[in-house]
Amino acid sequence: MKIAISGKGGVGKSTLAGLLALAFVEAGNKVLAIDADPDANLGSTLGFTRKEINSIAPLSEMKEFIAERTGIKGPSLGQMFKLNPQVDDIPARFSLKKGNLNLLLLGTFEKGGGGCFCPENSLLRSLISHVLHLKDEVVIVDMEAGLEHLGRGTASFVDAFVIVVEPSHNSLQTAFKIKELASDIGVNEAFLVANKIKGDSDLEFIKRNTPGLALLGTITYSLELIEGDLRGDSPRVSSPTTYNQVKTIKEQLEKLIPERHPGNK
Repeated sequence: MKIAISGKGGVGKSTLAGLLALAFVEAGNKVLAIDADPDANLGSTLGFTRKEINSIAPLSEMKEFIAERTGIKGPSLGQMFKLNPQVDDIPARFSLKKGNLNLLLLGTFEKGGGGCFCPENSLLRSLISHVLHLKDEVVIVDMEAGLEHLGRGTASFVDAFVIVVEPSHNSLQTAFKIKELASDIGVNEAFLVANKIKGDSDLEFIKRNTPGLALLGTITYSLELIEGDLRGDSPRVSSPTTYNQVKTIKEQLEKLIPERHPGNK
């Protein structure tokens, strides 16, 4: 299963991505979790220590490695570079590992007017395309609200596109923008996960204002998560209730994916 998770900053993307990854590992799967959000928080959600996270550099910051793989020498401006650099060894070389769980940090995706076509982006896009083809691993990508890491050629391999929202107009506005961007690259259906829900009125607000977007599941507001974050605890440790709600979302995904992709097992 290949899952891309997006949403407005601060809505809880990393919490969902991390707990989903842990739930799949608990079920016996090999999981590759990719932090593609510049505000990288996925590692701590997965339970890695700050020392462990700091021991690996985001790929986008590995300038010498990028130059080697893309064939550039010196400043890249105006140079030709490889559009399909070798990336198959990157997950094994640069991931943090814990049992059946691997974590890979992508770092910031270069942006510019009309999109940046540069060696860094060429490497990152090739890597995303490669990992989405992996047959024996669950891949979970924690993305920012933009979809720069995905193109039309890679989006077709995403089994589930999940947009995390909270009960606010700004969050829902961002969700529709993400849905529009996803449609532009060939992803015509996306799911919502409602996070930070304090009661029925919050959930009704989201349902009422998201016509055409299917609700995959709900995560209730949790003081345990906030207190655990202050202590530096993983959400799985600090809030078993939240973890169980995410496991329910995982089960719902497993029910829906075979119907949309009959060839999947």
